[in-house]
Amino acid sequence: MKLFQQLLVAPATLGLLVPLSVGASEINLDAVSNYSEDNLEIDVNSFKQKSSNNVLLSGGEGLVESDEFTGGFSETTTASFGVDFLVGAVDAGTTGVSEATTFDYQMGIGLETSFTGEDSLSATIDIGNASSVIGGSDGLNFDSTSDVLTLDGLTYTFPLGGATVMVGDNTDISAVYTGACAYSAFTDYMGNCGTGNTVGVGGNGATAAMSYAFDSGFSIAGGVSSTPTSILTEEGSDTFGLEAAYTGDSFGIAVAYSDAEGTTGWGINGMYAFDFATLSAGVESVDSGTTAEGFFVGLSFPEVGAGSFDIGMGTTGNFADGDTEYYMYEASYSYPINDSMTITPGVTYKEFSTGDVTGVAVKTSFSF
Repeated sequence: MKLFQQLLVAPATLGLLVPLSVGASEINLDAVSNYSEDNLEIDVNSFKQKSSNNVLLSGGEGLVESDEFTGGFSETTTASFGVDFLVGAVDAGTTGVSEATTFDYQMGIGLETSFTGEDSLSATIDIGNASSVIGGSDGLNFDSTSDVLTLDGLTYTFPLGGATVMVGDNTDISAVYTGACAYSAFTDYMGNCGTGNTVGVGGNGATAAMSYAFDSGFSIAGGVSSTPTSILTEEGSDTFGLEAAYTGDSFGIAVAYSDAEGTTGWGINGMYAFDFATLSAGVESVDSGTTAEGFFVGLSFPEVGAGSFDIGMGTTGNFADGDTEYYMYEASYSYPINDSMTITPGVTYKEFSTGDVTGVAVKTSFSF
Protein backbone atom coordinates (compact mmCIF):
# COMPACT_ATOMS: atom_id res chain seq x y z
CA MET A 1 0.00 0.00 0.00
CA LYS A 2 1.31 3.41 -0.90
CA LEU A 3 2.14 5.87 1.86
CA PHE A 4 -0.70 8.29 0.89
CA GLN A 5 -3.25 5.50 0.96
CA GLN A 6 -1.96 4.41 4.38
CA LEU A 7 -2.43 7.95 5.70
CA LEU A 8 -6.01 7.96 4.46
CA VAL A 9 -6.87 4.56 5.93
CA ALA A 10 -5.37 5.31 9.36
CA PRO A 11 -7.93 7.96 10.48
CA ALA A 12 -10.80 5.80 9.26
CA THR A 13 -9.46 2.80 11.21
CA LEU A 14 -9.10 4.87 14.39
CA GLY A 15 -12.68 6.03 13.94
CA LEU A 16 -13.77 2.41 14.05
CA LEU A 17 -11.76 1.72 17.21
CA VAL A 18 -13.12 4.59 19.32
CA PRO A 19 -16.77 3.40 19.54
CA LEU A 20 -15.58 -0.15 20.25
CA SER A 21 -13.54 0.95 23.26
CA VAL A 22 -16.66 2.35 24.96
CA GLY A 23 -18.77 -0.78 24.69
CA ALA A 24 -16.21 -3.53 25.41
CA SER A 25 -13.41 -4.14 27.89
CA GLU A 26 -11.30 -6.12 25.45
CA ILE A 27 -10.46 -5.48 21.83
CA ASN A 28 -9.65 -8.31 19.45
CA LEU A 29 -6.57 -6.86 17.79
CA ASP A 30 -6.26 -9.89 15.55
CA ALA A 31 -9.72 -9.14 14.09
CA VAL A 32 -8.76 -5.53 13.50
CA SER A 33 -5.62 -6.58 11.70
CA ASN A 34 -7.76 -8.52 9.24
CA TYR A 35 -9.19 -5.28 7.81
CA SER A 36 -7.76 -4.48 4.38
CA GLU A 37 -8.17 -1.61 1.90
CA ASP A 38 -10.77 -3.75 0.13
CA ASN A 39 -13.09 -3.29 3.11
CA LEU A 40 -12.90 0.53 3.05
CA GLU A 41 -14.60 2.83 0.53
CA ILE A 42 -12.85 6.19 0.56
CA ASP A 43 -13.12 8.86 -2.12
CA VAL A 44 -13.03 12.65 -2.36
CA ASN A 45 -16.59 12.89 -0.98
CA SER A 46 -15.54 11.10 2.23
CA PHE A 47 -13.79 14.25 3.47
CA LYS A 48 -16.22 16.90 2.09
CA GLN A 49 -17.62 19.18 4.76
CA LYS A 50 -21.40 18.85 4.88
CA SER A 51 -23.71 21.75 5.37
CA SER A 52 -26.80 22.09 7.51
CA ASN A 53 -28.23 24.81 5.27
CA ASN A 54 -31.95 25.03 4.71
CA VAL A 55 -32.79 24.08 1.14
CA LEU A 56 -35.63 25.71 -0.78
CA LEU A 57 -37.39 22.99 -2.72
CA SER A 58 -37.56 23.73 -6.44
CA GLY A 59 -41.31 23.10 -6.39
CA GLY A 60 -41.81 25.79 -3.76
CA GLU A 61 -43.04 23.37 -1.07
CA GLY A 62 -40.95 25.04 1.62
CA LEU A 63 -37.69 24.73 3.51
CA VAL A 64 -36.20 21.41 4.55
CA GLU A 65 -33.16 20.50 6.61
CA SER A 66 -30.45 18.85 4.55
CA ASP A 67 -27.01 17.44 5.33
CA GLU A 68 -26.25 16.83 1.66
CA PHE A 69 -26.59 20.38 0.24
CA THR A 70 -23.22 21.88 -0.63
CA GLY A 71 -24.29 25.25 -2.05
CA GLY A 72 -24.38 26.66 -5.62
CA PHE A 73 -27.23 27.45 -8.01
CA SER A 74 -30.47 25.57 -7.59
CA GLU A 75 -31.55 23.28 -10.40
CA THR A 76 -34.23 25.79 -11.46
CA THR A 77 -31.83 28.73 -11.86
CA THR A 78 -30.41 29.56 -15.29
CA ALA A 79 -27.97 32.19 -16.50
CA SER A 80 -27.68 33.63 -20.01
CA PHE A 81 -25.07 35.99 -21.43
CA GLY A 82 -24.92 38.26 -24.45
CA VAL A 83 -22.01 40.33 -25.78
CA ASP A 84 -22.08 42.87 -28.62
CA PHE A 85 -19.02 44.45 -30.25
CA LEU A 86 -19.54 47.45 -32.49
CA VAL A 87 -17.05 48.96 -34.93
CA GLY A 88 -18.40 51.99 -36.75
CA ALA A 89 -17.66 55.32 -38.37
CA VAL A 90 -19.75 58.46 -38.92
CA ASP A 91 -19.70 61.14 -41.60
CA ALA A 92 -21.49 63.94 -39.78
CA GLY A 93 -21.28 66.63 -42.43
CA THR A 94 -21.88 70.05 -40.87
CA THR A 95 -23.21 68.85 -37.50
CA GLY A 96 -19.86 69.28 -35.82
CA VAL A 97 -19.70 65.71 -34.51
CA SER A 98 -17.52 64.10 -37.18
CA GLU A 99 -15.45 61.30 -35.75
CA ALA A 100 -13.04 58.58 -36.73
CA THR A 101 -13.70 54.85 -36.56
CA THR A 102 -14.83 53.93 -33.05
CA PHE A 103 -15.33 50.79 -30.97
CA ASP A 104 -18.16 50.18 -28.50
CA TYR A 105 -19.17 47.14 -26.53
CA GLN A 106 -22.00 46.01 -24.27
CA MET A 107 -22.64 42.87 -22.25
CA GLY A 108 -25.85 41.64 -20.68
CA ILE A 109 -26.26 39.00 -17.99
CA GLY A 110 -29.66 37.44 -17.40
CA LEU A 111 -30.43 35.39 -14.29
CA GLU A 112 -33.73 33.56 -13.94
CA THR A 113 -35.13 31.13 -11.41
CA SER A 114 -38.50 29.51 -10.75
CA PHE A 115 -39.98 28.38 -7.45
CA THR A 116 -43.19 26.74 -8.64
CA GLY A 117 -42.44 25.94 -12.27
CA GLU A 118 -44.90 28.63 -13.41
CA ASP A 119 -43.36 31.76 -11.90
CA SER A 120 -40.10 33.52 -12.74
CA LEU A 121 -37.72 35.73 -10.77
CA SER A 122 -35.48 37.54 -13.26
CA ALA A 123 -32.56 39.93 -12.97
CA THR A 124 -30.78 41.70 -15.83
CA ILE A 125 -27.29 43.15 -15.37
CA ASP A 126 -25.64 45.35 -18.02
CA ILE A 127 -22.20 46.75 -18.62
CA GLY A 128 -20.93 48.83 -21.55
CA ASN A 129 -18.77 51.71 -22.72
CA ALA A 130 -20.82 53.26 -25.54
CA SER A 131 -19.79 56.87 -26.16
CA SER A 132 -19.69 57.28 -29.94
CA VAL A 133 -22.43 58.75 -32.12
CA ILE A 134 -23.02 55.44 -33.90
CA GLY A 135 -23.25 53.57 -30.59
CA GLY A 136 -24.95 56.27 -28.53
CA SER A 137 -28.57 57.34 -28.12
CA ASP A 138 -28.82 58.61 -31.71
CA GLY A 139 -27.55 55.30 -33.08
CA LEU A 140 -27.63 51.72 -31.87
CA ASN A 141 -28.06 52.89 -28.26
CA PHE A 142 -25.49 50.56 -26.74
CA ASP A 143 -25.33 50.43 -22.95
CA SER A 144 -23.21 53.20 -21.47
CA THR A 145 -22.39 52.27 -17.86
CA SER A 146 -18.75 53.48 -17.77
CA ASP A 147 -17.54 49.88 -17.57
CA VAL A 148 -19.52 49.31 -14.35
CA LEU A 149 -22.03 46.50 -13.83
CA THR A 150 -25.51 48.01 -13.51
CA LEU A 151 -28.81 46.39 -12.56
CA ASP A 152 -31.05 46.99 -15.56
CA GLY A 153 -34.17 45.22 -14.32
CA LEU A 154 -35.46 43.07 -11.48
CA THR A 155 -38.86 41.42 -11.93
CA TYR A 156 -41.04 38.69 -10.51
CA THR A 157 -43.65 37.22 -12.87
CA PHE A 158 -46.37 34.84 -11.76
CA PRO A 159 -49.76 33.53 -12.95
CA LEU A 160 -52.96 34.84 -11.42
CA GLY A 161 -56.01 33.02 -12.66
CA GLY A 162 -55.56 33.02 -16.42
CA ALA A 163 -53.51 36.24 -16.40
CA THR A 164 -49.79 36.91 -16.02
CA VAL A 165 -48.68 39.46 -13.42
CA MET A 166 -45.30 41.20 -13.36
CA VAL A 167 -43.92 43.34 -10.51
CA GLY A 168 -40.44 44.76 -10.34
CA ASP A 169 -38.04 47.65 -10.38
CA ASN A 170 -36.35 49.43 -13.27
CA THR A 171 -38.43 47.68 -15.89
CA ASP A 172 -40.88 48.73 -18.61
CA ILE A 173 -44.66 48.41 -18.57
CA SER A 174 -44.42 47.18 -22.17
CA ALA A 175 -42.45 44.13 -21.00
CA VAL A 176 -45.84 42.34 -20.76
CA TYR A 177 -47.18 43.72 -24.07
CA THR A 178 -47.65 41.50 -27.11
CA GLY A 179 -46.83 44.09 -29.78
CA ALA A 180 -46.99 43.46 -33.51
CA CYS A 181 -43.70 44.76 -34.88
CA ALA A 182 -41.78 42.05 -36.76
CA TYR A 183 -39.00 44.34 -37.99
CA SER A 184 -35.45 43.52 -36.83
CA ALA A 185 -34.10 47.01 -36.17
CA PHE A 186 -30.49 48.09 -36.56
CA THR A 187 -30.88 51.39 -34.69
CA ASP A 188 -32.75 51.65 -31.41
CA TYR A 189 -35.46 54.04 -32.57
CA MET A 190 -36.71 51.61 -35.20
CA GLY A 191 -37.06 48.84 -32.60
CA ASN A 192 -40.72 49.50 -31.79
CA CYS A 193 -41.71 50.41 -35.34
CA GLY A 194 -41.67 54.08 -34.30
CA THR A 195 -44.09 53.60 -31.36
CA GLY A 196 -41.63 53.75 -28.49
CA ASN A 197 -43.80 56.08 -26.36
CA THR A 198 -46.90 53.88 -26.53
CA VAL A 199 -46.54 50.25 -27.64
CA GLY A 200 -43.00 50.41 -26.27
CA VAL A 201 -43.82 52.51 -23.19
CA GLY A 202 -41.15 52.50 -20.51
CA GLY A 203 -41.28 52.93 -16.75
CA ASN A 204 -40.28 55.21 -13.88
CA GLY A 205 -38.92 52.60 -11.49
CA ALA A 206 -41.41 50.55 -9.47
CA THR A 207 -43.65 48.78 -11.98
CA ALA A 208 -46.71 46.54 -11.79
CA ALA A 209 -48.31 45.20 -14.97
CA MET A 210 -50.66 42.43 -16.07
CA SER A 211 -51.48 40.70 -19.35
CA TYR A 212 -54.12 38.22 -20.46
CA ALA A 213 -54.06 36.17 -23.66
CA PHE A 214 -57.25 34.71 -25.08
CA ASP A 215 -57.30 31.49 -27.10
CA SER A 216 -58.49 33.40 -30.16
CA GLY A 217 -55.16 35.28 -30.54
CA PHE A 218 -56.47 38.43 -28.88
CA SER A 219 -54.61 39.80 -25.84
CA ILE A 220 -54.88 42.75 -23.46
CA ALA A 221 -52.30 44.24 -21.11
CA GLY A 222 -51.75 47.24 -18.89
CA GLY A 223 -49.77 48.58 -15.99
CA VAL A 224 -48.45 51.46 -13.93
CA SER A 225 -44.93 52.60 -13.08
CA SER A 226 -43.97 55.13 -10.41
CA THR A 227 -40.98 56.72 -8.77
CA PRO A 228 -39.96 54.15 -6.10
CA THR A 229 -39.80 56.75 -3.30
CA SER A 230 -43.16 58.38 -4.17
CA ILE A 231 -45.48 55.74 -5.60
CA LEU A 232 -48.66 57.27 -7.07
CA THR A 233 -48.19 60.59 -5.28
CA GLU A 234 -47.88 64.17 -6.50
CA GLU A 235 -44.22 64.23 -5.55
CA GLY A 236 -43.38 61.35 -7.86
CA SER A 237 -43.62 60.67 -11.58
CA ASP A 238 -46.20 58.15 -12.78
CA THR A 239 -46.76 56.43 -16.11
CA PHE A 240 -49.83 54.41 -17.13
CA GLY A 241 -50.16 52.18 -20.15
CA LEU A 242 -52.76 49.98 -21.86
CA GLU A 243 -52.47 47.71 -24.91
CA ALA A 244 -54.75 45.49 -26.98
CA ALA A 245 -53.31 43.21 -29.65
CA TYR A 246 -54.33 40.52 -32.07
CA THR A 247 -51.99 37.97 -33.64
CA GLY A 248 -53.05 35.81 -36.59
CA ASP A 249 -51.25 33.30 -38.76
CA SER A 250 -49.75 35.88 -41.11
CA PHE A 251 -50.57 39.26 -39.58
CA GLY A 252 -50.80 41.13 -36.30
CA ILE A 253 -51.87 44.49 -34.94
CA ALA A 254 -51.35 46.25 -31.60
CA VAL A 255 -52.99 49.43 -30.27
CA ALA A 256 -51.66 51.16 -27.15
CA TYR A 257 -52.41 54.18 -24.97
CA SER A 258 -50.02 55.84 -22.53
CA ASP A 259 -50.21 58.66 -19.98
CA ALA A 260 -46.97 60.00 -18.52
CA GLU A 261 -47.68 62.93 -16.21
CA GLY A 262 -50.28 64.44 -18.51
CA THR A 263 -48.48 63.64 -21.76
CA THR A 264 -50.81 61.21 -23.48
CA GLY A 265 -50.16 59.13 -26.53
CA TRP A 266 -51.76 56.69 -28.96
CA GLY A 267 -49.80 54.25 -31.03
CA ILE A 268 -50.54 51.51 -33.55
CA ASN A 269 -48.10 49.04 -35.07
CA GLY A 270 -48.70 45.99 -37.19
CA MET A 271 -47.17 43.42 -39.52
CA TYR A 272 -48.19 41.33 -42.51
CA ALA A 273 -46.16 38.37 -43.79
CA PHE A 274 -45.97 37.92 -47.55
CA ASP A 275 -44.32 34.91 -49.15
CA PHE A 276 -41.07 36.78 -49.83
CA ALA A 277 -40.96 39.38 -47.01
CA THR A 278 -42.73 40.77 -43.94
CA LEU A 279 -44.05 44.32 -43.89
CA SER A 280 -44.04 46.19 -40.56
CA ALA A 281 -45.42 49.67 -39.92
CA GLY A 282 -46.29 51.98 -37.06
CA VAL A 283 -47.82 55.38 -36.36
CA GLU A 284 -47.85 57.34 -33.12
CA SER A 285 -49.46 60.54 -31.83
CA VAL A 286 -48.39 62.25 -28.60
CA ASP A 287 -50.19 65.19 -26.96
CA SER A 288 -48.38 67.32 -24.38
CA GLY A 289 -50.40 70.45 -25.05
CA THR A 290 -49.43 70.24 -28.71
CA THR A 291 -50.07 67.18 -30.81
CA ALA A 292 -47.05 65.63 -32.50
CA GLU A 293 -47.02 62.64 -34.83
CA GLY A 294 -44.54 60.24 -36.39
CA PHE A 295 -44.45 57.07 -38.48
CA PHE A 296 -42.31 54.09 -39.50
CA VAL A 297 -42.36 51.46 -42.28
CA GLY A 298 -39.97 48.59 -42.88
CA LEU A 299 -39.45 45.35 -44.82
CA SER A 300 -37.83 42.17 -43.50
CA PHE A 301 -36.53 39.55 -45.92
CA PRO A 302 -35.97 36.32 -43.91
CA GLU A 303 -33.96 34.42 -46.51
CA VAL A 304 -31.31 36.37 -48.37
CA GLY A 305 -28.41 34.03 -48.93
CA ALA A 306 -27.47 32.53 -45.57
CA GLY A 307 -28.87 35.46 -43.60
CA SER A 308 -31.70 37.99 -43.42
CA PHE A 309 -32.03 41.55 -44.71
CA ASP A 310 -33.97 44.49 -43.19
CA ILE A 311 -34.59 47.94 -44.59
CA GLY A 312 -36.70 50.69 -43.02
CA MET A 313 -37.41 54.39 -42.79
CA GLY A 314 -39.38 56.74 -40.58
CA THR A 315 -39.44 60.11 -38.87
CA THR A 316 -36.69 60.83 -36.34
CA GLY A 317 -39.38 61.58 -33.75
CA ASN A 318 -42.89 62.98 -33.42
CA PHE A 319 -43.44 66.35 -35.11
CA ALA A 320 -46.22 68.91 -34.66
CA ASP A 321 -48.10 70.41 -37.58
CA GLY A 322 -46.03 73.13 -39.18
CA ASP A 323 -42.73 71.79 -37.89
CA THR A 324 -40.04 70.66 -40.30
CA GLU A 325 -39.97 66.88 -40.30
CA TYR A 326 -36.73 64.94 -40.35
CA TYR A 327 -36.32 61.35 -41.45
CA MET A 328 -33.97 58.46 -40.86
CA TYR A 329 -33.17 55.44 -43.02
CA GLU A 330 -31.38 52.20 -42.29
CA ALA A 331 -30.47 48.87 -43.87
CA SER A 332 -28.77 45.87 -42.30
CA TYR A 333 -27.86 42.28 -43.12
CA SER A 334 -27.72 39.72 -40.32
CA TYR A 335 -25.53 36.68 -40.92
CA PRO A 336 -25.35 33.84 -38.35
CA ILE A 337 -21.86 32.35 -38.20
CA ASN A 338 -23.16 29.62 -35.88
CA ASP A 339 -25.84 29.19 -33.22
CA SER A 340 -24.03 31.54 -30.82
CA MET A 341 -22.44 34.17 -33.08
CA THR A 342 -24.03 36.61 -35.53
CA ILE A 343 -22.44 39.38 -37.60
CA THR A 344 -24.63 42.31 -38.68
CA PRO A 345 -23.25 45.05 -40.93
CA GLY A 346 -25.50 48.05 -41.40
CA VAL A 347 -25.77 51.61 -42.65
CA THR A 348 -27.84 54.49 -41.26
CA TYR A 349 -28.73 57.93 -42.54
CA LYS A 350 -30.33 60.50 -40.24
CA GLU A 351 -31.42 64.06 -40.94
CA PHE A 352 -30.83 66.89 -38.46
CA SER A 353 -31.60 70.60 -38.58
CA THR A 354 -27.83 71.26 -38.67
CA GLY A 355 -27.03 68.64 -41.30
CA ASP A 356 -27.22 64.95 -42.08
CA VAL A 357 -25.35 62.08 -40.46
CA THR A 358 -24.32 58.88 -42.24
CA GLY A 359 -23.13 55.96 -40.17
CA VAL A 360 -21.60 52.63 -41.17
CA ALA A 361 -21.09 49.92 -38.56
CA VAL A 362 -20.55 46.21 -38.04
CA LYS A 363 -22.07 44.58 -34.96
CA THR A 364 -20.84 41.19 -33.79
CA SER A 365 -23.14 39.47 -31.32
CA PHE A 366 -22.41 36.50 -29.07
CA SER A 367 -24.96 34.61 -26.97
CA PHE A 368 -24.10 31.88 -24.50
